[in-house]
Amino acid sequence: MSTKKRKPGRRPAPRFVVCVENAEYPASLELHKIYRTLPDPDAARDGDIRIVDESGEDYLYRADWFAALELPRRIKSSLLRRGQLKSA
Repeated sequence: MSTKKRKPGRRPAPRFVVCVENAEYPASLELHKIYRTLPDPDAARDGDIRIVDESGEDYLYRADWFAALELPRRIKSSLLRRGQLKSA
């Protein structure tokens, strides 16, 4: 855990997750696909996660349908350059 404090006004680093369950939304969520998330404390309190889809729109899904990923900087940069994972 880092002891550095965030500078005011600085955006949190993009977070990535992989879909591990899509039975209820197979047309919307692709199993084993990497998705970018947006911070949403209210959703997190309710057990949800805000996911950015291919269109660049964000939607709420159950957090337990995804597993968090710790990716090397090079991979994060590559994902953010791809059209489907646009930076916020």
